[in-house]
Formats: sequence, C-alpha cells, structure tokens
Amino acid sequence: MQHLGFSHKKIKIGSFDFTCCEGCQLQLANHESTLPAFLELLDIRNFREISSEKHDDYDIALVEGSITREDEVERLKTIRKNARILIAYGTCACFGGVNSLKNNFPIDETVREVYGNHSVDTLPVRKISDVVTVDFSIPGCPVSKEEVERIITSVATGSMIELPKYPVCVECKQQLNTCLFDLGEICLGPITRAGCNAVCTTGKTACLGCRGPADDINFESFMQLVTDRKMSLEELDEKLGFYNCFEEFRHDKS
Repeated sequence: MQHLGFSHKKIKIGSFDFTCCEGCQLQLANHESTLPAFLELLDIRNFREISSEKHDDYDIALVEGSITREDEVERLKTIRKNARILIAYGTCACFGGVNSLKNNFPIDETVREVYGNHSVDTLPVRKISDVVTVDFSIPGCPVSKEEVERIITSVATGSMIELPKYPVCVECKQQLNTCLFDLGEICLGPITRAGCNAVCTTGKTACLGCRGPADDINFESFMQLVTDRKMSLEELDEKLGFYNCFEEFRHDKS
C-alpha cells in the first residue's frame, strides 16, 4: 500500500458492520492490554463498540461483514466515498464467510422456510470487494487483534503492509503440534494463509481455511494427500466451502 501522507497527528478512523456477528470489531475493542496505546494513534469517528460519537469524516474505513441487502449496498458505497482507504476485515468482508452458505439454496425457498409469509429483504451474499474497491483485506474469523493493530499502525506510520504468504502449517509446526492428518482429520492448514498463529490446530481443531488460500499453494499435492489417506472428498468439499474462501478449488459447487 502506498504512503498515505496524513497531515494531521491522528488518523481519523471509522469501523462499520454489515451482515455479521460483529466478532471482529469486538476482538479489536476487547484487546485491553494494548488498546489504550493503539487508540493514541487514532481519532475514532465512528465505532459503536468503542464510542457513541458518529461522524462521516474519516481517513480509513474498517468494514466488517458481507453484503446481503440492497440498503447495505447503498450504505457501503457512501462509506467508500467518504474514506480515503477502505479495509475489509474479517472473513465475511473478505470472502463472504459463513453467510455465503445461504447461496447454496434458492433464496425464496429459504425465506419461506425460516420466515413463513413474512416479507424479508435479502439478496445473495457478496463480499465487500464485489460492491466497492477495497484497498486492503485482513482475513480471519475472527481477525487477529495483533494483526489488525499492526496493519493500522503501519498505515499510520507509512510502513510496508504485508500478510504472511506461507500456510498455517508453518505456524502449526512452530507450535510443535501433531499433524491432524496423522490423527485422521482433514485439515486445510496446508493451503490456508498463515497469520492466526495456528490457534485452531493448536487446540486440536482442524483448520477450515478462514484466512483464505496462501500464496502459491500446491493444491494438487494437497489433494494427493487426502486421496492417499482415503479421506472423504465430500467432507473436503464441505470444509472448502464453509467460509466461501476456496470456491475455485471445490469439486462440488452446488
């Protein structure tokens, strides 16, 4: 990302949520040990988990959540217009997230099943970059507090911003974990971008790929690993589609 050249002392920032659980915003707001120092860099203009004040002038807009209604489209476009830099953060914003599972079913039938005859304003789920230009993306479900703080601090200081290029497996090995494939589970760690410190696999839970594909992944080799161990391709497709991060790699795209 280019140097932003902010002329004032504090960067004006707004954080906004769309269709999501707001967990990524809470991750940032709850990081009490570093939050005071982090906020010293910022002028919070709109962030309802932190402040009741609301202003429409901000240098950076942090956007969480996917887009599922027409009014969200218009609101997002307004935010994009007001912001010099727009950062999508969280898997829902970056890829569509768990919400995208809705796209596997006819919308009308789903609405009738859940809401009966009530009218519901809903659209197919879209990620933020499907609607407006995104300057930078921070994936994760939820995001890493440390990573968001590091990236925003880098923006504030004009430093280089970069996400890890290597897969979660690297961080998992650094934690000296037993590979979950050796325990009989399909894990997306070999193909998922690192940066989470392998928190799921360290807890003996298989990676579901919430950070999206790592750079230059060897998917053919990964598939060979799954087939050599006679693991379920149906289960693999389900995991690949859970966050909508690996759609291009799925066999079953229904």
